[in-house]
Amino acid sequence: MRVLVVEDDRKVAGFIEQGLREEGYAVDIARDGDEATTLAHVNEYDAILLDLMLPKKNGLQVAMELRREGRRTPILMLTARDSTEDVVRGLDAGADDYLAKPFKFDELLARVRALTRRGGAARLDRLMYGPLTLDRLKHKAHAAGKPLDLTPREFQLLEHFMLHPEDVIRRTELLEKVWDMHFDPESNVVDVHVGNLRRKLREAGCDGLLQTERGVGFCLRANSAED
Repeated sequence: MRVLVVEDDRKVAGFIEQGLREEGYAVDIARDGDEATTLAHVNEYDAILLDLMLPKKNGLQVAMELRREGRRTPILMLTARDSTEDVVRGLDAGADDYLAKPFKFDELLARVRALTRRGGAARLDRLMYGPLTLDRLKHKAHAAGKPLDLTPREFQLLEHFMLHPEDVIRRTELLEKVWDMHFDPESNVVDVHVGNLRRKLREAGCDGLLQTERGVGFCLRANSAED
């Protein structure tokens, strides 16, 4: 799952980012309201963690703008202002939930999980393709009925491939969607993780599903031998 964290306090943003990454989430950071709306227009997120007090455009303005455009990504509003009036304003602006600072990360994580269970308009919690099934809420994947022991990054890779079956996915897209938009494009990290995922699929009896398109990227395609 991919999350946008909108927080101008670098210490708080770093704390949230580190915790979410350790739980297997892909995370983008925005430092102000303008950057937040730009990223939300460019990328699809499973959730947005949105600070109320932001430079350039506050959290209420960001939430209202996204909702006016018909974007239904779940929004968790974060703020030190926890009066009833502030909560009502945040929810009326389009936030789905509200968390007052300071907070414990376990509570933040539980609220993110709850929001993503509800999801946006187009979210599918269970993906299926050929012999593969992937439960996005329980974070479990199976190949030909056998459980796959995947790392968080391998799970995210398989999730992205299953969201776009039979499409050729470029390495740059995987770097952006599964890692983060600032990752070194010259790194071979994608090939290493795809190789590990492919090996685990092969060991589960699903050889040939994850194919390499030479010079382009990778493709999840059933009933075809790998190049």
